[in-house]
Amino acid sequence: MTVTMDEVLDFVGKLSNAEQIAKVQEASALRLSAIDKEAVTGIVAGRRARISETLRPALLRGLTGTVQERNRTGSRAGFLLDEESTRILRRDPRNTKYRVPEDMTRFRIPGSGIPLTCLDVIEDD
Repeated sequence: MTVTMDEVLDFVGKLSNAEQIAKVQEASALRLSAIDKEAVTGIVAGRRARISETLRPALLRGLTGTVQERNRTGSRAGFLLDEESTRILRRDPRNTKYRVPEDMTRFRIPGSGIPLTCLDVIEDD
């Protein structure tokens, strides 16, 4: 038997106390966490990826490169731009934050890494 979203919402709407609603919130948070983990399992060191349209600062959106090591919580990863994206970042007039030397062919984005949820794995050419 499949339960519809309307039935779930109706059920939650009929809960009579905060303790019951808190249990639903906890179960929802656990499920969201599991979904997030499933979504980023393929984002491992060495994979090529593109920075998604959700990342700020916007000047990094669409740039491509190689995923590096994850941080200790596994939520972010270092990111090494490929040659073309390094050139694009170097020439972007909006770029006042990242100093990319003229002789550098690949640039590692400094800081705590890119959120894995902002990386889309791309197939190797």
